[in-house]
Amino acid sequence: MIDVLVVDDDFMVARIHRGFVDRVNGFRVVGTANSGEQALAAVARLRPDLVLLDLYLPDIFGLDLVTRLRAEGHDCDVLVITAAREADSVRKAVRQGVVNYLLKPFGFDDLRTRLEEYAGRRASVPDTVANQADVDRVLARTRTVGAATRLPKGLSQETADLVAAALRGTAGTLSAAECAEKIGISRVSARRYLEHFCSSGQADVSLRYGVAGRPERRYLWRR
Repeated sequence: MIDVLVVDDDFMVARIHRGFVDRVNGFRVVGTANSGEQALAAVARLRPDLVLLDLYLPDIFGLDLVTRLRAEGHDCDVLVITAAREADSVRKAVRQGVVNYLLKPFGFDDLRTRLEEYAGRRASVPDTVANQADVDRVLARTRTVGAATRLPKGLSQETADLVAAALRGTAGTLSAAECAEKIGISRVSARRYLEHFCSSGQADVSLRYGVAGRPERRYLWRR
């Protein structure tokens, strides 16, 4: 079983998220916390494998809490669940190694997909590493999506990670313009990264037809 700590300042939201997690096979909630200080104490006491972390806590910003957890020697993984759509928050989350970034509001299926992806990556790490091939297989499963394939010339890894996080964190499809607004880049740049993910088989694209003009391209991450 993968032990989970749910951290959210809203008691009712924390209860809902707890119910979601308990419905996913292989996961169990071992506790909840409603502030940063409560979360630190709960992690020290319960030693969870995974923390579902809201960023807007009453006493500390969630990503600063991650820094404190690492400084105190806690190696639990972190899955961000938040309404924070600022590009800086996404960038910082990627740099701090969060396993995923899920935007509120979301449904049970959105969270279940990400938990199952996490469980798959976790299970891919062997107890012992016999050779370089073992290391390469682990890295291929655990690295961020943008690093899984070679990027075309002119695309940066950091921006690819941001676009991937935005697309994965969206319930439904996302246009290039919406992606650009989320992470603070131009629409043209966002479309280049989105098209790259489609060509590499990591995302799908569909057309939405309006009353007039060219159809809008909508992108969906492959679950």
